[in-house]
Amino acid sequence: MCGIIGAVSQRNITKILLNGLLHLEYRGYDSAGLAVVDEHSHINRIRCLGKVQKLVDAANRENLIGVVGLAHTRWATHGIPSEINAHPHISEYIIVVHNGVIENHDQIRKKLISYGYSFSSETDTEVIAHLLNMKQKQYGGSLLQAVLKSIPEISGSFGMVVMDSRKSSTIIAVRIGNPLVIGCGMGENFVASDQLALLSIANSFIHLEEGDIAEISCNKIAIFNVMGDIVNRNKVKLNIHHDHISKGIYKHYMQKEIYEQPIAIKNTLLGRCTNKEIDLSELGINIGMFLKKVKHIQIIACGTSYNSGMVSRYWFESLANIPCDVEIASEFRYRKLQVRKDSLLIALSQSGETADTLAALRLSKKLNYIGSLAICNVLYSSIVRESDLYLITKSGIEIGVASTKTFSTQLTVLLMLVIKLGSLNGMHIEVQRKIIKAIQMLPYRIEQVLTKDKIIEKIASDFFDKNHALFLGRGDHYPIAMEGALKLKEISYIHAEAYAAGELKHGPLALVDNNMPVIVIAPNNQLLKKLKCNIEEVRTRGGLLYIFTDQNVEFRKNDDYNMKIIQLPYVEDVIAPIFYTIPLQLLSYYVALIKSRDIDQPRNLAKSVTVE
Repeated sequence: MCGIIGAVSQRNITKILLNGLLHLEYRGYDSAGLAVVDEHSHINRIRCLGKVQKLVDAANRENLIGVVGLAHTRWATHGIPSEINAHPHISEYIIVVHNGVIENHDQIRKKLISYGYSFSSETDTEVIAHLLNMKQKQYGGSLLQAVLKSIPEISGSFGMVVMDSRKSSTIIAVRIGNPLVIGCGMGENFVASDQLALLSIANSFIHLEEGDIAEISCNKIAIFNVMGDIVNRNKVKLNIHHDHISKGIYKHYMQKEIYEQPIAIKNTLLGRCTNKEIDLSELGINIGMFLKKVKHIQIIACGTSYNSGMVSRYWFESLANIPCDVEIASEFRYRKLQVRKDSLLIALSQSGETADTLAALRLSKKLNYIGSLAICNVLYSSIVRESDLYLITKSGIEIGVASTKTFSTQLTVLLMLVIKLGSLNGMHIEVQRKIIKAIQMLPYRIEQVLTKDKIIEKIASDFFDKNHALFLGRGDHYPIAMEGALKLKEISYIHAEAYAAGELKHGPLALVDNNMPVIVIAPNNQLLKKLKCNIEEVRTRGGLLYIFTDQNVEFRKNDDYNMKIIQLPYVEDVIAPIFYTIPLQLLSYYVALIKSRDIDQPRNLAKSVTVE
């Protein structure tokens, strides 16, 4: 979850490292650090508590110069956020930055202390620096050889980059459990935990695979496995422009990404959705024959992706007539599994590097699934590369920690997959075409609901002094209530819970009083009558009701201050879960705004969860 960037060049790379680090800040932002080596093999290191801009300001005051260096922005796992715990960590002439968790750091630390090493930080990372130093002194040889001798002694996950100030023409990158990508320049090379950091300086990229160790100099890149054997990895060019990561006219990335959803969904549909059918031929020429074998769907995911999987369960079962189970990936990994016959495993992830989902996918390879399908936003990510099949959501770069367009495009892909499976399972052609027409209308429907932003902004002011909220939904809108609650807690820090509305009487009503906002998703569907009864249960107990509903739905007229109805444009029933997500995203955004929260980088969180 931390951000890493390293560079080897023939020019001063300090500003390159700092600019790259600013683009990696979504991965962690509680402290940051930079180390460069000058022409006299002298290490210049600066570390700061807080966001990357503090490091930038400090580095500008110091006027650091170096042609090789490492930088890091931290999401703390071991050791509180502090300057002393910030990376890079140094052991004499060895410099290390690391993303991941060293599970046996205590044992290594005790061993190193017995050899006379002392520790200045509370981190698990510092043990790597001292271990490399010890191995090099014991066995001699290059930094690469020290790395190869150290890896067998380290348990856990580590995307790490190391350098030796005495031989400052080379850096070593190791990918075990955490992603790293090499950026290839002209007479210079770079490495980072995300290509976002390298878009302005590299024209092609090498994505390291699990177990890869790269030796990187200005004019050469050599990649080895953990046995020290050379391996070949392809270079790829990415069609992403540096300009795409600016906020443009928007105040926050999250706001920008909410408003990008109509065009993101258009991109998701492009080439896949015609007036007559869903075309998923990108999965292979025999995909129809394969999908016809599928008798069960098992979805694994975390966070927002889990919520999208929960929505799709209703679709798979009601539209495609295929049973579907959805499980949090971290739970899937650690229980005794019974795999259903002819089950397809679907892994959902925004980044494609989510540690628990990736580990669950790898576990599934040992089980009796007929195959695995990744639905992801990042083409060259680990989950995509390690799945049998993949569908890219094409939502574009998403930087805000709270996912928005990722959620809506995941659901769009899932609904297309449902139609495809349904067509193979006897779904009537007219039903297919009706759903396809609804999907094609989805970008327009979202554009319509975005025009309600001022109404929602006004309502958000009611939440200024609130610390708790309930979200209610029924059927395929219960997971939308879950997603709404997740968004509100993520960026406003309001404690929010979601319930299936029918569960109110089984406990949650005890929480309802005249200071409790209750947000209800009330589309005009077959469950509306039942939902109205649940709304009355809240209203008669004084709860502050905020009802998001269709403009044609009528509620019993009342003059109570405690019930506000937000009328939304008409939407087709099948796409309503995606549609009703948008106002909840806007609500969470505006509540966080009036509470002066750090919307794009909420406390204690990071965009890409690459540690267990």
